[in-house]
Amino acid sequence: MNYTRTGARVPSRATRVKAATRHFSPRHTAQVTDLDDIDLNLLRIFHQLMIERRVSAVAESLGMSQPAVSGALKRLREVLKDDLFLRTARGMQPTPLAEQLAEPVASAIDTLRNAIARPGPFDPMTARRNFMLSLTDIGEIYFLPPLLARLDERAPGIDLSTARNSIRDLKDEMESGRVDAAIGLLPQLQGRFFRQRLFRQPYVLAMRRGHPLARKKKITTTDFSAAEHVVVLASGTGHGEVDRTLERKRIARRVRLTVPHFVGVGHILEASDLVATLPERMAQRIAKPFGLHYLPHPVKLPEASIDLFWHARMQRDPGHQWFRRQIVELFTDRRE
Repeated sequence: MNYTRTGARVPSRATRVKAATRHFSPRHTAQVTDLDDIDLNLLRIFHQLMIERRVSAVAESLGMSQPAVSGALKRLREVLKDDLFLRTARGMQPTPLAEQLAEPVASAIDTLRNAIARPGPFDPMTARRNFMLSLTDIGEIYFLPPLLARLDERAPGIDLSTARNSIRDLKDEMESGRVDAAIGLLPQLQGRFFRQRLFRQPYVLAMRRGHPLARKKKITTTDFSAAEHVVVLASGTGHGEVDRTLERKRIARRVRLTVPHFVGVGHILEASDLVATLPERMAQRIAKPFGLHYLPHPVKLPEASIDLFWHARMQRDPGHQWFRRQIVELFTDRRE
């Protein structure tokens, strides 16, 4: 499988351990005189605090009492000679040193977890498991029906839950394991994430079949600017590049309606003379049910790259590997 680590070449395990531990050597962190001063359990609590930002949540996640978590944080503060986290109305906020240590600590914990783990065999026909998959509303329309059919056939005990790609803390949710994987145009997922390209797709211009523009073989930029548009502000995704490209090219349009999600666009176009810029595969999926027509976009827009993302902590999990393989088999454009 040709997947890549986002943001950088995937390092060897030895390189990752070396990179993670050198941040705690006397040369890099003046507050620590010896690596022996650092208890691994303290680092686990530090890592969980970076994710949860609340002592009570960390205690629940790690099966500890709140006083035990507070005591561990006190010991780590003494060793590192830094507050590390400051209590605010929004929870425990990390200091600059804590921010500096977050990535190497997380990487070291992942490395040790993967080195120690001895996962058993995964039998999809008998397995009982729920995968949390983060998708946009477009993704739910496009990916879920074929994926559910595949699970019914090959893994009847596997259940799915979905979360929105637009959730503010998607990166944290995946780092903590609450979200197993994400599909979409997600440039914010960098660092300790792996990525598998599924396909690239152009944008098209969609409208109802009886729309005056639907009779044209080719739509011009003049037609585009004169039309009335419904625009989707899909927060947490890369689809905002469409608007930025139009601004750079100084192409104006009348935005009659703005909505936060793609899911209602089919109904809106069906009942109005509005037009919409949509990813091609979404237009293909909703054209017949809503009586829509779509044409090549008159503006040269960047293609949308749709990828499957997962965190490094799930890389060697047999069940997760099987789940990823089903997604890749179903949706990868073999030209990629």
